[in-house]
Amino acid sequence: MRELAGECDLHLVVGSRNSSKSKRLVEVAQRQGCASQLVEDASEIELSWLRDASTVGITAGASAPESLVRGVVDTLASLGSVTVREREVVHESVHFALPAEVR
Repeated sequence: MRELAGECDLHLVVGSRNSSKSKRLVEVAQRQGCASQLVEDASEIELSWLRDASTVGITAGASAPESLVRGVVDTLASLGSVTVREREVVHESVHFALPAEVR
């Protein structure tokens, strides 16, 4: 989050208002000097947030479905020309073994 926030004028976190991790993502971006907002879905995006933003970062909380993130991207794209670039800052390779009863 720290790296991404340094590259954005506005950062949107897609996640639940009762998610402490989503709230924490907003806080981290704000501490980096980036305007950041928590949205549960695209309907919560306020046009005033976008007025002075040329680069918008989007991050999702762990439990946010991909469809909600896609909805935010699509909504921003509907407002004008956008370039979407996915960033992988950290590659996670944690694997969990299935319980013996399921294998």
